[in-house]
Amino acid sequence: MNSNEMLFLVAFIVGLLLLPAVFVLFRGLTIQVEDEESIVVTKFGRLSKVLSQPGLHWCWDKLFPWTTIQALSLKRDFMNCEKINVNDCRGTTVVIDLWIEFRVVNPERALFSVSDWELGLKSIVTSAATSILGTFDFSRILTDRNELGAIIREQIKNETIRWGIEVDLLFISRLSLLSNVSQQLFDTVAARIERAKADIDETGRLNAQLLEAETSAAVASLVAEAKSQYGIAVSRAYASLKLNPEIFTAYKELFELSQVRAQRAVVFEGFGAGEISALDAVMAVHHEPTDGGLARKPAKDDSMDLS
Repeated sequence: MNSNEMLFLVAFIVGLLLLPAVFVLFRGLTIQVEDEESIVVTKFGRLSKVLSQPGLHWCWDKLFPWTTIQALSLKRDFMNCEKINVNDCRGTTVVIDLWIEFRVVNPERALFSVSDWELGLKSIVTSAATSILGTFDFSRILTDRNELGAIIREQIKNETIRWGIEVDLLFISRLSLLSNVSQQLFDTVAARIERAKADIDETGRLNAQLLEAETSAAVASLVAEAKSQYGIAVSRAYASLKLNPEIFTAYKELFELSQVRAQRAVVFEGFGAGEISALDAVMAVHHEPTDGGLARKPAKDDSMDLS
């Protein structure tokens, strides 16, 4: 091996030994920023710069011990505030859970405006929910969850922006009552149902009585009208009989015989063999005479068999 080859080998070995050191030095002088992320660089506790552009950035102060690097995610984050006790406008205690979606929009304020912005966010959300929902009753809170969540979000908007936090969505994810409050509410609803049932029963009873009275009045009117028509019908029957004196005389004799012994029934059994036929009698009653107003007279030897 000649001297040139020896020098090349030594240089190659030295290069391999220096490669990790170069890599460590490169990492010590650069900062890698991920997508949807911000890097806050501080010196002696003061803000030096904020890196928000994704990629590699040179930072010569990174090697010094007084330099602090903090990474903050700018992605949307979530928080669930559980078991917040709220008294509605009627004093009913309601237990709610709030679902919050937020993101950091100003890394400097998020680090320096408040010591623990997550705890602070939970505190102001709880306070706003207690004050706002206390002006509504339980039924409104139960039915308008999204609307009331938007009202709470608008209430805390200015405060969260001052902390560098923006709340994108806030709504009531869960709502419940204490056990004793639930029992009272159920008893109240049951009492209302019973009152409504009693009102319906009373209304039905009154309507039935009214319908019965109207029906009785209508029946009485029909009966009275029928009774009045009975006399008219009898009068018409008498008038029809008077058109045939023989039949009318026979009817009177039959009626007089029925009055002699009222306890016995006297009936008309029909005409004899040599007397007027039943068809002729019917025709005589229902048809007007055609001989100048005089009824047809039977033959002299006609007679009626009455018993």
